[in-house]
Amino acid sequence: MLGVALLTASLAYLVKPALDDIFFQKNLKMLMVIPIVVASVYIFKGLCDFGQYYLMAFIGQSIIRDLRYEMFCKIEDMSVGFFTKHSTGELLSRMNNDVSLVQGALTTAITGVVRDTLTVIFLVAVVFYRDYKLALIAMFVFPLAIYPLINFGRRMKRYSRRMLISLESINERLNETITGIRIVKAFAMEHYERQRFAEVNETLFKAFMRRFKVRAMSNPVMEALGGFGVCAIVTYGGYQVINGESTQGTFFSFMAALVMLYEPIKRISDVNNSFQEGLSAGERIFNLLDVEPDVLDAPDAITLGEISGRVEFRNISFSYDSIPVLKNVNLEVNPGEVVAIVGESGVGKSTLLDLVTRFYDPAEGQVLVDGVDVRTVSQRSLREKIGIVTQQTILFDDTVRNNIAYGRPDLPLELVIEAAKAAHAHDFIMAQPQGYDSFIGENGIKLSGGERQRIAIARALLKNPPILVLDEATSNLDSDSEKSVQAALEELMKGRATLVVAHRLSTIQNVDRIYVMSQGRIVEQGAHGELLALNGEFARLYNLQFSNSNREIAK
Repeated sequence: MLGVALLTASLAYLVKPALDDIFFQKNLKMLMVIPIVVASVYIFKGLCDFGQYYLMAFIGQSIIRDLRYEMFCKIEDMSVGFFTKHSTGELLSRMNNDVSLVQGALTTAITGVVRDTLTVIFLVAVVFYRDYKLALIAMFVFPLAIYPLINFGRRMKRYSRRMLISLESINERLNETITGIRIVKAFAMEHYERQRFAEVNETLFKAFMRRFKVRAMSNPVMEALGGFGVCAIVTYGGYQVINGESTQGTFFSFMAALVMLYEPIKRISDVNNSFQEGLSAGERIFNLLDVEPDVLDAPDAITLGEISGRVEFRNISFSYDSIPVLKNVNLEVNPGEVVAIVGESGVGKSTLLDLVTRFYDPAEGQVLVDGVDVRTVSQRSLREKIGIVTQQTILFDDTVRNNIAYGRPDLPLELVIEAAKAAHAHDFIMAQPQGYDSFIGENGIKLSGGERQRIAIARALLKNPPILVLDEATSNLDSDSEKSVQAALEELMKGRATLVVAHRLSTIQNVDRIYVMSQGRIVEQGAHGELLALNGEFARLYNLQFSNSNREIAK
């Protein structure tokens, strides 16, 4: 950058000897020398220009690469509660749109600030060297340009923030519509979604136009101020040349330097706009990076070693945003036991399971694994000991094999097949076009609900965890699929401490113990037959579900 600035100024400096020595004094020797010097200057300036552009791009892209990676790691480190407060569209916007604006500020703004500022300094030196009186007239215009620059910068930052918020809304609408396209079409709500998208799209359009308006105003204002300065300089400089107080070469060298000054000063104005946009985006990015997860490893967290799998909830209480969900819950499951948790929707069953994996931490009480408080061990070592199968099956747009051996692509195929067979998934996998190497689409869209669930069970089987968490794993399946999945689950539960949240009470008749929840508390516990004999909350739920099933059959 220093080379570019110095060589640019030297071109303006060479105007005087070129005009005076060649055109006015007709010096043949200088006619041979000066063109060679000018050509050499252009060659070296070109080399320096390439070098500064490539190196700044490398630096800028390296910073963006690291920043994007830091953001991804930060998002992964956040606890589950964070994702209930921040939409997918918002996070995608910060990863893509905000980072792009910061990238522009880094690669364009920093280059402009350093290179163009140096160029301005050297050209100003040439201007003062040639004629300090004319230079003072020219410098009078510079302070006048400061106020518009500051004003445009403030407005650009404000409008850029609004633009980024509008881009978040666009991403949210797109994400919701694409992920929920079946519902949109089933309810024939395409027109409604188009209207909602049109509203946020129009808001984004207006935000962009305000931003472009500021950009469009900055150049004309700078040009007008520059024009006034040039008029004054031509008038006074021409008067000096006419009166013999200065040479034509000196004046045109001065004017060349002044004209060359216009471009870097103009770019600095544009750089200020880009910098303000990047600053606005940077604030949003660092606001995200500065958020601390709700669930953190203790400074002295230990690694959880081999465990038998005993889980105990001791005097657990928990709230969502000050709304009590769990109240003084006590529960235990021993190695090899299958324990079910039942109750109406919203009583805290799934929340209880989330505390085992430390997706959340309790407000009061302890969750113990083999007598060790889970808050004293690292989250990674804890979750390595737990297998999870939920009603919302999460699969990846990858092969069947890689979904079962998630995160372990080098695992022998034989082990993957063994897990798939145990999960009653091998037959339908082999019916796929490429068997275990078949791609299943985004979230397994190419598979049925039961098939997706059995892939998830095979994944948990391959992990071979001592603790198993099943959250209504069969609630969304038809009867045939439920039988296959239930058989796979029975294989999965063998010899493990298993916590089951069950929607269909008929599926938990053979578990070791049932805990019945109501209003955030455990109100009953015991075996299936014992709870029915009590004729309490469990019996009410069972009879209600049984009578509803009979009505459905009758229909």
